[in-house]
Amino acid sequence: MMYQKKRKPLTDIRVRDGAVLQLSMRKVHDLVAYCGMYEFEDVVADVTDADRIELLDYEAVETARRAYKLSRMMTGSKRLATALSPRLRAPRLTRDYELFFPVFNDPFELFALAAVPEWRSRCRFAACFVCELWSRNLPEFLLELLSEFDHVFTGMQGPVAEVARVVGKPCTYLPLAADVLRFAPSSSPSPRVIDICNIGRRSPVTHDALLKLARQRRIFYYHDTVRASGYGQRQVTFRVGDVEEHRLLLANVLQRSRYYVANRCRLNEPETLEQEEISARFYEGIAAGSVLLGEAPRSREFRKQFDWAGAVVPLPFNSPDAGDVLARLDADPVRQAAIGRENVRQAALRHDWLHRLQRVFEIAGIPATEAMGARASGLQELARRESPAAVSRRRPAPVTPGGRRPGRPRAQVSGVASRPGRSTRLDAV
Repeated sequence: MMYQKKRKPLTDIRVRDGAVLQLSMRKVHDLVAYCGMYEFEDVVADVTDADRIELLDYEAVETARRAYKLSRMMTGSKRLATALSPRLRAPRLTRDYELFFPVFNDPFELFALAAVPEWRSRCRFAACFVCELWSRNLPEFLLELLSEFDHVFTGMQGPVAEVARVVGKPCTYLPLAADVLRFAPSSSPSPRVIDICNIGRRSPVTHDALLKLARQRRIFYYHDTVRASGYGQRQVTFRVGDVEEHRLLLANVLQRSRYYVANRCRLNEPETLEQEEISARFYEGIAAGSVLLGEAPRSREFRKQFDWAGAVVPLPFNSPDAGDVLARLDADPVRQAAIGRENVRQAALRHDWLHRLQRVFEIAGIPATEAMGARASGLQELARRESPAAVSRRRPAPVTPGGRRPGRPRAQVSGVASRPGRSTRLDAV
């Protein structure tokens, strides 16, 4: 007797009875780089009580996508390709919504829209957010699937005009952000015992310089140890089992890190250099109050979003003298603390995921929810707490390297902590 393999359901739905409908890829695409997008979804759900459809069977979607692509190339017709593609076993929506707001990590996930039948007729306004798009690699046969949306948002500025041309609908750059209320230090912050955090794509030159200091026990250097992958071994990535747990871990690490390396997107891929984009590192780092070190995008948009003094301290991607940069910063702990507080303040004022959702609601003509107002108030309170006036009233003692307050001795030279009996000269690195 032969047994037929039981087919997994195509989707699952989390019902909260709000006016927003989401489509999430979190159950099928679990790379660490995608966690920021799922954090965005979580913030949206928290402040709107959104219903969320979660894709479960990506193999079925991929099979249909390949058939659609082949039919589209052979017939040259979107309508015929749609008719010839396999139908997905998708449950029907049972009610109407004010807004359909799916979030996609990249345009190659767009065919997942087929898993939500009748989304257009059930939603008054439809907008989507596509995070990573590169002008050199835009799949037009998938972008044209967005033609039924009222508005398209992209997490990168470079391809906005081209996406609008292909889709035939308004397209707006919606910058990345962070859950600032999660990442921000508490009112009684923990000591910043991690000297520098450097995760994800990195320069082997800078990494080796920092490793040398760590081996000499002169700094606490936090970095990835997973094997590099991808073309040219330029990616440092891994899979995540629980998005919320991972983002909480990252927030905890950054709240205890004095410096955080942040570079523009894919800096180690020369083929992307003509499109300089802002990576998520910048938003996470400022929200946590770390001092950012790295190569920022050389764009007007970056200067507009990060326009305060000390937002990013320049550190060339390949920095054999990275220790010297740390030493110069460590020589002025008061400035270091001021930069961290201003980073948190600016993040609370304009770089929380709520600020991005507010823009979407404004374009969609949807009034803010009560929960959105409450979150906005929490962010305003955080910004007031980190303002220069509030800080001067508290008059905290400056934090020296290693998270210590004045009066707690530790052997150090040039501002970089070391253990007694070990050389501390960074200019020898």
